[in-house]
Amino acid sequence: MSNTPDSNNPSSTAVFAAETLAHIRHELRTPLNQIIGYAEMLQEDAEDAEQTQFVPDLEKIHRAARNLDGLIQSHLGAHVLGLQAETEAAPAEDQPVKFTMNPHRHSHAGEDDSETIVQLSGHVLAVDDNEANRDMLSRRLLRHGLTVDTAINGVDALEQIAAVKYDLVLLDIMMPEMDGVEVLRKMKSDDTMRHIPIIMISALDELESVVRCIEGGAEDYLPKPFNPTLLRARIGACLEKKALRDQEQQYLATIESTQNRLKRELDDATTYVRSILPEPLSDPYPIDWVYTPSTELGGDAFGYHWIDDDHFAMYLLDVCGHGVGASLLSVAAINVMRNGSIAKTDFKHPGQVLSALNNMFLMERQNNMYFTLWYGVYQKSTRMLSYSGGGHPPSLLYSGTVAGGDFKVQQLHRGGLPIGALEDVPYGESSVYVPEDSHLLILCDGTYEIELSDGTMLGLEGLMEFIEPRIAAADLLVQLTDWIRSFYGTGPLEDDFSLVRVHLC
Repeated sequence: MSNTPDSNNPSSTAVFAAETLAHIRHELRTPLNQIIGYAEMLQEDAEDAEQTQFVPDLEKIHRAARNLDGLIQSHLGAHVLGLQAETEAAPAEDQPVKFTMNPHRHSHAGEDDSETIVQLSGHVLAVDDNEANRDMLSRRLLRHGLTVDTAINGVDALEQIAAVKYDLVLLDIMMPEMDGVEVLRKMKSDDTMRHIPIIMISALDELESVVRCIEGGAEDYLPKPFNPTLLRARIGACLEKKALRDQEQQYLATIESTQNRLKRELDDATTYVRSILPEPLSDPYPIDWVYTPSTELGGDAFGYHWIDDDHFAMYLLDVCGHGVGASLLSVAAINVMRNGSIAKTDFKHPGQVLSALNNMFLMERQNNMYFTLWYGVYQKSTRMLSYSGGGHPPSLLYSGTVAGGDFKVQQLHRGGLPIGALEDVPYGESSVYVPEDSHLLILCDGTYEIELSDGTMLGLEGLMEFIEPRIAAADLLVQLTDWIRSFYGTGPLEDDFSLVRVHLC
């Protein structure tokens, strides 16, 4: 209660009077709430034990307590002071009192089986500073099949909530040390507690506080004295919502765990794909390359190796699409070429290699995936380069110098269907002489099929214009990568970006 009001301040006097009435109502109604609750439970017990002779007297006690509660509200309510307050009308003397059937009770002949209540399930904490209130509420909850703990005040409640996993908290508003409003605030500001549903327990003249609690995150409220049907319905609804949330959290945890596992596996796959790519070389032919997939796993792959002492193979393929499937196909094809493991195929002849790969990787056997490929073989003794292509962009052969007047760029293109499109497709091959100090660029279409800001495409010619004055620069691939990335800003590349530079000196 407030201190003595200021007699010169009418507002202070009104507040003091309202608080005084509220305190009186609370003190009078607390035992009445207990009488009403116990009368309801005892009637249920009498009906269960088929001791119906006690039921009429229990009904009279229940009705009398309700009437008295109504009188308290009528004569000691806030309206006495001219203030607004919500009141609950007491049941008329001849109004029948309806009790909720005990959930353990079996229906008798002539009774409506639909009233039988299904048991609830959950662990509930009931918080109330009044021992009799806690006892009555606990009995109610136990009858519904719930596991019940109690707390004597807000401080005790927070300690128990921190130690035990509860499905629901029934929280009285008016308590010493820490009231229900403060407990609610602390719970909703704590990440470990905020998900626990809270039902506020209030007297009828605490509705302003109830509104604040609902706005602060409480699920619902229960007015005193409890209506048994309302009590069970609101608790059941909160427990069902909590169960659904727990199930959702479990699903999310499962999804997160699966995503983490897939990410680890994807990281392992990315590491493996990169591990099969050859190391840059410095002798006898300096080779460097850039490989930037548009996703974690791309569909590009490349390689180079000596077939024998005189023949050096170089190749780059591009699988349609991206992701795990495309990457698996690219790895399989690269391993075949690197190991030379196709019967009756001479890997010194590019046309034979493409024909054999085409029948080995028919798209109808590869989940409708195919790939494009450029494959070349350089013969050291003759400086001749044989090559073939299947749906792939041309490689670029740069020779001579601009200053010397003999600078030349050749597009090494050989038409042919993508690998795996149709069975038994023949692939031919072409040859070209490679002058000394030439540079060969083997690339994918992701290096030039780039939409510019004006809506036009960069195109192969645009790429060649950038490369031409820098072809022999040691940092050509760094400059090229930075330039290509500038078209995408901070976003990912739209396609895999792969390019191999071979200095055939």
